[in-house]
Amino acid sequence: MMRKPILCAVAILAMSGSVSLGQGAAPLTVIRAGTLIDGVSEAPRKNQLIFVRGERLEKVADGSAAIPAGTKVIDLSNATVLPGLIDAHTHIFLWGEDPAKGGYDANILKAGIALRAARATYAARRALEQGFTTLRDVETEGAGYGDIEIKQAIEEGTIPGPRIFGATRAISSTGGYNLEGYAPELEMPKGAQLVDGPVEARKAARQQLEHGADWIKVYMTHRSWVDKQGNLVSQPTLTVEELQAIVDETHGWQKKVACHAYNGIGLQRALDGGCDSIEHGLGITDAQIAQMQRQGTWYCPTLSPYYDDWAPADTPEGKRDRARAAVHEISFKKALQAHLKIVYGTDMGGIPWTEPIAQEFKRMVSLGMTPMDAIQSATSRAAEMLDMKGEIGVIASGAYAEVVAVSGDPLKDAGELEHVRFVMHNGAVFKNEMAK
Repeated sequence: MMRKPILCAVAILAMSGSVSLGQGAAPLTVIRAGTLIDGVSEAPRKNQLIFVRGERLEKVADGSAAIPAGTKVIDLSNATVLPGLIDAHTHIFLWGEDPAKGGYDANILKAGIALRAARATYAARRALEQGFTTLRDVETEGAGYGDIEIKQAIEEGTIPGPRIFGATRAISSTGGYNLEGYAPELEMPKGAQLVDGPVEARKAARQQLEHGADWIKVYMTHRSWVDKQGNLVSQPTLTVEELQAIVDETHGWQKKVACHAYNGIGLQRALDGGCDSIEHGLGITDAQIAQMQRQGTWYCPTLSPYYDDWAPADTPEGKRDRARAAVHEISFKKALQAHLKIVYGTDMGGIPWTEPIAQEFKRMVSLGMTPMDAIQSATSRAAEMLDMKGEIGVIASGAYAEVVAVSGDPLKDAGELEHVRFVMHNGAVFKNEMAK
């Protein structure tokens, strides 16, 4: 009968700081960084010390700073150290789209949900192994809310993986998404949630947000082709009014809307409807770039997928494939010149997860982006888009302890980022190939 007063007394003393409940400070770890690219500064710093306590970075100091006795020290003095990388456009529930293996349709028709979840688990681990400590996963491609459940499994420690921002099912319109081409009397499953009209659009957003969506993904264009004049044309999907209903609902939940938009009418509707990010943006006009500047729209170009698996040049599909890449390069260079807010994204899943996730860096640099700008697109700038400025994508006091390292200099060779040899995620070392 005396237990309740005793517990109350202990609680009061604990709040006053007069008694310890055994929750001591987390142990300190110090990382020696030979070269530090912090994700924000325009120039690297030499010989730095990164103080890590628990899940957070306590401080960054010059290499001459004192290290308390007994502190665990991780020696990366011969390496280039960076913040954990962020891929802002992935699909962990896609397994490549190799036509020889059935293409996109095989993901939905031949792989059961347990197999797809196992593959997504592999994708998540592979991302972390390569130094991508955060993913914005923009649609499960028919796997429902699986990205949020994989996220939960990671957060509870069941499986290893990066921080995930999931978009769940995605939204498009009737006639605006696969599976397609089957007999009309067959009711085929679709890779996205299809809506018609603002009421259905708002309801779909509500359903996805209710089930944990961090972002809402909307397809504003679908198939594309080359017209008789040789111009790339993309089929628009949702109307401005339908998108506005989604954006209004999503913003009310303090979340954001990503719009897949290749070019033309659909891309214009995406901007007029108030989207927060344009995904791919293959053909963007000067007027649309100016509108993106005014509206503060983010641009996630995902260059790499448009250079793979081209159909023969003399086929309609081959002409389309080549037109996509050609206009994309022009748009990316325009976006650079206009200083649009560009973030790093790969469309992994469309690209097999066995390939290097960091391949996009070389592509961005080859089209005129500086290596430092490319790194910032995958660190501090992506963090800002994800409303985690100062918490991820940066090596600084108070940020999460997400640290990666490479042997060479990625400012001289962006390809170095394809060979991450050290990964710390939330203060825990996941990979260290540099240990002596």
